[in-house]
Parts: sequence; C-alpha cells; structure tokens
Amino acid sequence: MLTKGIGDGATLILNRVVRLFSLTRIHPNVLTAIGLVINIIAAVLFAKGHFFAAGMVVICAGLFDMVDGRVARVTDTVTPFGAFFDSVMDRYSDIAIYIGLLVYYARESRFLYVVLVALVMGGSVMVSYVRARAESLISSCKAGFLERPERIVLIIIGSVFENLWHTMAPVLWILAVLSNITVVHRIIYTWQVMQKNPASSR
Repeated sequence: MLTKGIGDGATLILNRVVRLFSLTRIHPNVLTAIGLVINIIAAVLFAKGHFFAAGMVVICAGLFDMVDGRVARVTDTVTPFGAFFDSVMDRYSDIAIYIGLLVYYARESRFLYVVLVALVMGGSVMVSYVRARAESLISSCKAGFLERPERIVLIIIGSVFENLWHTMAPVLWILAVLSNITVVHRIIYTWQVMQKNPASSR
C-alpha cells in the first residue's frame, strides 16, 4: 500500500513536470542536453569528494532523463534522431560520472579503485554497445540484469550513503562484476539466437 502511494505520488509529480516543460515549448533534445550538463556538474562534485551533493545532482539529472521522452510524446516531437541523441547523451553522462570518480580516487592515491572505476566504465559502455551491435543482427537483445537505470540507482545509493557507511566502494564492485556479466550474458544470448534460427538473423 505504501509502495503504491509513493509510486502514485511520484507519477503525479512527474506528470506535472512534463506538463510544465510542455507549456514552455522547450525542445526535448534541449532537455536531454541539460541532463548531460547536470551530470557533468555531478562529476565535478565526485572529483572533489562531495559524494552526497553529487548523488543529489545525479537524482536531478535523472529527472531530465525521465521527462525528455515524455515531453517529446506530449508535444508530438518524437523523432528517430531524438532517440539516437538521447542514447548518445546517456553514454556521455555515464562516462562523465565515472571520470569524476576516477579523478577522486587518483587524488586519494587509491590505485585499486582507479582500476575498478575503469572496469565499471568499460562494462557500462559495453552493455549498451553489445545490445546495439546485437540488434543489428537479431531482432532484440535485452538479456542481462544491469541496464542503465539500475546502474544509476546504485551510483545514487553509493554516493548518498558514502559519508555514513562508505557505500561507494561496494557499489563499484557490484557494478564492475554485474555490468561485465551482463555483457557476457548478451554475447551468449546473441549467439544462441543466431544458432537457433539463422534465417531470422539480419
């Protein structure tokens, strides 16, 4: 009951934000670009070690990530380029956040975590790349658990509670392992689909 109430409340707020942006006639691609700028601000905060503030900024960026597509649908400005642009900006947003963490751990001389963040960054990019490449060969490749929303939620949890319980380190280990497992899962899934039905492959 509580979960439903929270979900309904969040949906109501989100719908009002979408309506507000729709009335301003701001183009959805501009909202997407603003989301990237906000994530760059979060990256700077991560680099300086301000984890809680960075987490709050990532949440704010997530709002733009949620509304741009909805605004496009409400204002009837949905285009294939918009979807493409959104995907590219998402990749840059992810990379910006990880660069911020790389800078922080490098400044702290924590070499192991510099390598760990690099693995997370590589896995994050490859999850999306493998899906895009697979879907040029088969109809769909959504196998695996760790999509971008899950990664963002984990980053938010890690940063918001870092000062209390040092949560970022375990979050990075989870991201490094699960993102790369997702990549392997998608490779295997694509191979299985192509072996099972070669005629359906593109």
